Amino acid sequence: MAVSSCVLLLITILSLTVSATVGLDGNNSQGVTYDGRSLIINGKRELLFSGSIHYPRSTPEMWPDLISKAKHGGLNNIQTYVFWNIHEPVQGQYDFHGNYDLVKFIKLVGEQGLYVTLRVGPFIQAEWNHGGLPYWLREIPGIVFRTDNAPFKNHMKKYVKMIIKKMKDEKLFASQGGPIILSQIENEYNHIQLAYRDLGRRYVQWAANMAVGLKTGVPWIMCKQRDAPDPVINTCNGRHCGDTFTGPNKPSKPSLWTENWTAQYRVFGDPPSQRAAEDIAYSVARFFSKNGTLVNYYMYHGGTNFGRTSAVFTTTRYYDEAPLDEYGLQREPKWGHLKDLHRALNLCKKALLWGVPSVQRLGRDTEARLFEMPGTNVCAAFLANNNSREAVTASFKGVDYYLPPRSISILPDCKTVVFNTLTIVSQHTARNLKRSKVAKNLKWKMSPEVIPTVEQLPIDSREPKELYSLLKDTTDYAWYTTSIALDPHDLPMRPDILPVLRVSSLGHALQAFVNGEYVGSAHGSHDEKSFVFEHAVNFKPGVNHISLLAMTVGLPDSGAYMEHRFAGPRAITILGLNTGTLDLTMNGWGHQVGLTGEKVKVYTQSGSHRVEWKKAKGQGPALTWYKTYLDAPEGKDPIAIRMRGMGKGMIWVNGKSIGRHWMSFLSPLGKPSQSEYHIPRSFIKPSENLLVVLEEEKGNPKEIDILLVNRDTICSFITEYYPPHVKSWQRKDSKIRPVLDDVKPAAHLKCPHKKEIIAVQFASFGDPYGICGNYFMGNCNAPVAKEVVEQHCLGKSSCSVPIERELFIKNNDGCPDIKKTLAIQVKCDRKKN
Repeated sequence: MAVSSCVLLLITILSLTVSATVGLDGNNSQGVTYDGRSLIINGKRELLFSGSIHYPRSTPEMWPDLISKAKHGGLNNIQTYVFWNIHEPVQGQYDFHGNYDLVKFIKLVGEQGLYVTLRVGPFIQAEWNHGGLPYWLREIPGIVFRTDNAPFKNHMKKYVKMIIKKMKDEKLFASQGGPIILSQIENEYNHIQLAYRDLGRRYVQWAANMAVGLKTGVPWIMCKQRDAPDPVINTCNGRHCGDTFTGPNKPSKPSLWTENWTAQYRVFGDPPSQRAAEDIAYSVARFFSKNGTLVNYYMYHGGTNFGRTSAVFTTTRYYDEAPLDEYGLQREPKWGHLKDLHRALNLCKKALLWGVPSVQRLGRDTEARLFEMPGTNVCAAFLANNNSREAVTASFKGVDYYLPPRSISILPDCKTVVFNTLTIVSQHTARNLKRSKVAKNLKWKMSPEVIPTVEQLPIDSREPKELYSLLKDTTDYAWYTTSIALDPHDLPMRPDILPVLRVSSLGHALQAFVNGEYVGSAHGSHDEKSFVFEHAVNFKPGVNHISLLAMTVGLPDSGAYMEHRFAGPRAITILGLNTGTLDLTMNGWGHQVGLTGEKVKVYTQSGSHRVEWKKAKGQGPALTWYKTYLDAPEGKDPIAIRMRGMGKGMIWVNGKSIGRHWMSFLSPLGKPSQSEYHIPRSFIKPSENLLVVLEEEKGNPKEIDILLVNRDTICSFITEYYPPHVKSWQRKDSKIRPVLDDVKPAAHLKCPHKKEIIAVQFASFGDPYGICGNYFMGNCNAPVAKEVVEQHCLGKSSCSVPIERELFIKNNDGCPDIKKTLAIQVKCDRKKN
């Protein structure tokens, strides 16, 4: 490039910056604006590493630790949705208390020096009940959700204005000196926009104009909205936005990634969800190498869907595979590998925010993406090997670089490799679940739920009522009762033939009782809510009472025309009678919303005294309440309850619901999608904690375990060709310099919570294989490996073990021709006095 061109480019960049430092409110020193390169916060460009942490999916007692771990993981921004249906469960009645305290959560983030992205929605999806929309909204006359519909827009605007006013009153926007730098209106609307035709296009314009008109002093975004109206920024959601994002819809807007999925949420019936740390790191490095300046991990901490907050068929545990697991423990190597990535990208900060991008082809599957500031030595490079199978050696600026398969090496000075997305230098962990020594041998009592008949629930409708509109999202359960008189001649004469009760249902689950006796159950799935229940029934001559317990498992959270979704039994017949098939659909039905145990709040201390209990012995009948008392489990580790022996239902601790359990819905692997359920420590008193379980199916509570959760098994798996840890490098005097005189790869281990290494459980220098918690010796191993690791690590809270052949191999090398791998597994525990 000619010198005159370089000068012109720098002048252009500087002029863009000067014009961009003026916030949306005209304040020169505060506020957030943007240009085609990045957000500009209080006059300063930023690389933003963000993570989603949803305040109602954890507890206020957990928030400071979650935010701190996010910060130490290299994040400088926390993203959260705002949940309309928890804040306004009844029209005009607002709740911002406890783990719904949005203001407290944002202030805690700000106190730790992090920014906030506020996704107001108000439709959020988020695998959250009804996508965050309150149920009462369905009952507004003439309403159609998320389109150019006056009733919906009126309520949406009122809610959004209320939230924004609340934020302004607390001075939480960056334009007021607060932490909120971005707000989002709507959510992934392009998915359904075509269903509403021109009404959808007009709605997008209205939503954008309404939001911008609230004058927050920070930009608004719309994710997955290609036609986001100016000045709203369109952003990307997905796993690989570096390749799938078509880019901002105007060159004056920056490239932002609002959802980088760290795994996949799970629904009941799903097998485990995985996404490798290497794949996430590759996707982030690629996005930043292609002009991206903000990435948000969805989720960084998933947490728990307490109570009935999860969407249709979604498990109580949410995004457990995130960098911080459900319990708030660091999931390694995902947490550490991404932390190292953020450090590497920050070493490239000046080049990424001010440099001129270019691309060089290095080979068939290799390329270099550069950011250079003309006339300076500021240069950063991303060397990519896009071949998913083979490693290559690529020449760049006269130097050969080894590039593992499908990986990106980051060179903050265009010379030094400080990070590679495939080579994990950070430690690994394995999660351990051990039975509490205090909370064991629980003494259970039981109280069967009353099975109503049409005598208790007189007929109030000719046909079964629609389930959603009957429940109004106040409970999962509704009774449907009817009766039928059968003559002896109606019933089959042969003892090997019984009539069959068939119920066609729109979802989600159902139990059937005839004459007070349990017949069976059936359910749909996340992908197919509808199902047919069929079961043989031993009807008797005379009057037979049929009682159906219809159930929801969360409301829908996505799609067009959500207000027109339905559930519940639609057709009920008896097959196999001598007189033919008998249709009971129009037979006349009685209804009851909720269970008797729910009405008396049997899961609370006072409510538990309103029913009779007896000692639980073995397997109990279907639809039974169980209770016990337990003392607080020892120590400070997170607590879980393993629901072995149970089927489906709900769990309460001291009157607080920790969510739905469903052990009987097996994944294709033949196991429950979720077996352990989080009990936050803040729910627990020192003693006499009331634990109540509603079991819908036949279950045996004696098999339930109270567990303590830790990640005290830590590991390292590192090979000779891995680069040194990124913390070995620093930027000094505009150059990348080593922190130590001799920078070499090493295994780094650190115990959590001030614990120390008490045992080396595995050590091998050679060709070991496996995963943390399950390593195996290969064909080659240095005999002194365990001794070396013990010398470096035992009794310490952290240690480093160099990968040096002379340290491990004293005499003959049994396999001199292979690159050696060092695998270590140690156990951490508190110091013994």
